[in-house]
Amino acid sequence: MSQARPPGRGWSRRSFVVSCSLLRLPAATRKGQVFPSEARRYLDPATEFLVTRFTDPAHRSWLPEPGAFCVAGRGNFLVYSSERTGTAQVYRMDIKTGQNWLVTEAAELAPSSLALLPDERNLVCFDGRSLMRVNLRNYRARRVYEIPAGYGRGDGPAVSSDGRRAAFVEVVGSGSRLRLTELGSGRTETVMEREGMLSHPMIRPRSAMILVRTGEGELLLTDFGGRNVRRLVVAAGRTGPALFTRDGESLLYLNYPPDPRQLYGLRELVIDTGEDRLVARTSQFVSFTVNRNASVFAGASGTKASPHILLLLRVTGRELTLCEHKSSEPARANLTFSPDSRWLFFQSDRDGKSAIYGIPVNEFVENTEA
Repeated sequence: MSQARPPGRGWSRRSFVVSCSLLRLPAATRKGQVFPSEARRYLDPATEFLVTRFTDPAHRSWLPEPGAFCVAGRGNFLVYSSERTGTAQVYRMDIKTGQNWLVTEAAELAPSSLALLPDERNLVCFDGRSLMRVNLRNYRARRVYEIPAGYGRGDGPAVSSDGRRAAFVEVVGSGSRLRLTELGSGRTETVMEREGMLSHPMIRPRSAMILVRTGEGELLLTDFGGRNVRRLVVAAGRTGPALFTRDGESLLYLNYPPDPRQLYGLRELVIDTGEDRLVARTSQFVSFTVNRNASVFAGASGTKASPHILLLLRVTGRELTLCEHKSSEPARANLTFSPDSRWLFFQSDRDGKSAIYGIPVNEFVENTEA
């Protein structure tokens, strides 16, 4: 006659190992979950200025692409993407404390698609084929639009200055189309369709116009209906990254001259008159940003001998070295000023995987808070 085994006795070795492994599984993450600060401060070896690395380079973290709003002025926070929990998700970081809040539970987040809306209470991003609008207060996500079958996601979205519309590119075969969606209703229309790749859409501030780049490097400016398309005439050479000024009157862009011995130039094109002028020669900027009143620029140098982040003053054309970026991809530094111009943020893989860094610049730049 067999005897009943006492509770907790008679476990097989396999059962015991499996039960222990289950105990080690991490708790499921949920939207709104708070993660402690990963910030570490250090003195830059080139300048001895104080730099803060806000995210741990053990996991990849990304800032939105240039031109996308990501730093709140009123709330003193930053939105970014990170693989902190194993998959790419959106986070909100308190700049003062370094604490991080999980914002999304996306299945297939596209980190480059993140943009904070001007109200600073909502953001948009692509989760797979779906353009999502996410509320930063209750973390509720709403699908605004879904890319139809047969098309793939291209660049974007670029958000209008009033936060009502977003422009993005869809790809099909060797062609592409520029789309414009109303973030409230989800109504979406095709603005432009052509053979070849369209990229880097930007909505001109305070206007009903969109700038988009062709595969040949041309800059096209079109109205929302796609009826009036104008090719912008820029300086000879390759045209690098471009940004609108906040009032939409000018386009700032990097120019790589035909003569490789010449320095890269930062230029300004006045949209309505077509006047194109040199702002300053740069220390070979391959990416840049501009503060709110376009009085100060920041750039990442692409030279291996001087892998630096620099400030450039418009009034003098002079540069100030802030720190080393030591990034393997300086063209993807994704520099951005805070609205008050007191902080400059950038990303770099200098310490391992891509991480987010910041440096206070209030000693050199006037407060531009609206």
